[in-house]
Amino acid sequence: MSNIRFGFVVMALIGVVVWMSAFIVHEKELAIKFKLGEIVESDFKPGLYFQIPIINNIRKFDSRILTLDTPSERFLTSEKKNVIVNSFVKWRISDAKLYYTSTGGDERRAIARMASIINDELKGQIGTKTMREVISGERATIMQVVTDNAGLKIRDLGIELIDVRVKKVELPENVSNNVYRRMATERQTVAKTFRSRGEEEAKKIRANADRQREEILAEAYRESEEIRGQGDAYAARTYADSYNQDRDFYSFYRSLKAYENAFGQGQDLIVLSPDSDFFKFFKDPKSK
Repeated sequence: MSNIRFGFVVMALIGVVVWMSAFIVHEKELAIKFKLGEIVESDFKPGLYFQIPIINNIRKFDSRILTLDTPSERFLTSEKKNVIVNSFVKWRISDAKLYYTSTGGDERRAIARMASIINDELKGQIGTKTMREVISGERATIMQVVTDNAGLKIRDLGIELIDVRVKKVELPENVSNNVYRRMATERQTVAKTFRSRGEEEAKKIRANADRQREEILAEAYRESEEIRGQGDAYAARTYADSYNQDRDFYSFYRSLKAYENAFGQGQDLIVLSPDSDFFKFFKDPKSK
């Protein structure tokens, strides 16, 4: 029974030794093997490996692409104007041994050195550009040049610089307010120009409409006078024809119309001589 227990203990010890001796390197990792604090191997492929416990130890690093969000920095353009630039960096560890020897394997130290190099490159590139170029025209060129130049320097840290992207370029608050006021003034000037042009066009349109209205009214009046003249001429001819057919009846008819117009209201007063022709049909109905 004691032999069986001893066998179990031995097997357990062997298992512990094997467990402490084996290590796995995943595809997303880089590994360094140390022997009493000295690097002995760093080129590990993904797989299972062994080490001597206590004598050897393993240090692993993330080999995936990482993101560094840099804080906003103030830079000067070639015009000596301040701009605030916010950027981010894509990077990864390319050489585990070089990364460890240059940074001690401390990611914070690596990020600090990398950010310093990138900021220096951004400062140099932005310092050669105008504000307009930094904000719009040359931003892509700036990012590419910074990525290339900083990548060469950061390579010495065992880091591969994938990309540097400028997220946002802003003006300082006081400058932004001045720019906003200037833009508002410019927009107001443009608005006034458009309004004055609109008012001028409106006046032209109204004047043209008034002229056309007067022309239409004049033409309508001319046509109405022609029609009225034609009607009056036709009426005159009709009256003349009627008069020529029976002059006595026409005279009598005209007198009746005159009486109707003179006494139609019932309150009219007319002072005439008794022998006036106006009342000839009252005095002598058969008068001619």
